[in-house]
Amino acid sequence: MMKKLIIGLFALSVNLLPNMVMAAGPAVPLMDAGNDLTDKASLQRGAKLFMNYCLGCHQMQYQRYERTFRDIGIPTEIGQETLIFDGSKVGGHIINAMDKDDAAKWFGAAVPDLTNVARVRGSDWIYTYLKSFYKDESRPFGVNNTVFPLVGMPHVLQELQGLPAPIIEEVQENGKTVKKVVGTQTDGSGEMSTDEYDHAVRDITNFLEYVGEPSRLESEALGIKVIGFLIILFILAFMLKKEYWRDVH
Repeated sequence: MMKKLIIGLFALSVNLLPNMVMAAGPAVPLMDAGNDLTDKASLQRGAKLFMNYCLGCHQMQYQRYERTFRDIGIPTEIGQETLIFDGSKVGGHIINAMDKDDAAKWFGAAVPDLTNVARVRGSDWIYTYLKSFYKDESRPFGVNNTVFPLVGMPHVLQELQGLPAPIIEEVQENGKTVKKVVGTQTDGSGEMSTDEYDHAVRDITNFLEYVGEPSRLESEALGIKVIGFLIILFILAFMLKKEYWRDVH
């Protein structure tokens, strides 16, 4: 019995280790995404931005168009007309035509599916990541990222934000003075102002958080009802117990 318990605890610790490492997070402080899954307008804007700027490379192969449109309040006909660009059926999964092998050659690694990225990385990580690109001519696509150093993807939202310049400061690391990128500064060449871009990134992040767990709001609402039911049941059971034991005492 004790041997089985030890084996079980060891297996559990092995399974939890990757999550514990992920939870430790990056060295760069993360910004607060401030998501609101009840904000349908934000989710709709995020879906539009994702389909226009991200879907060319990143799939969401475990999410269907029809479910997405229904959940975030987009009529099916409008969604099919404005957000499906490759002729896919509205009941199909959100995928693209990019070949995985070609993508690995172009970007140096396979392009990840983003269905569960918010559950794995967290919404604050996504929000900070999309705001942390900066100009770096030494990289293949001319950009780098403070949250994901040596990133292999281009700054796909560059036309909206512009091309930020790195803010470099001298910092102490392991007893040595080194130059490090501590932030970015937008060059003002983008179509959006700083505030507008912040809202756009928040909308994309909000949408990705919804996709990671589409039934979250329903689950939370159901959980509240279940807890309420259990409280009422406990009160009734307690009163019934007092009534049954009244004559005994």
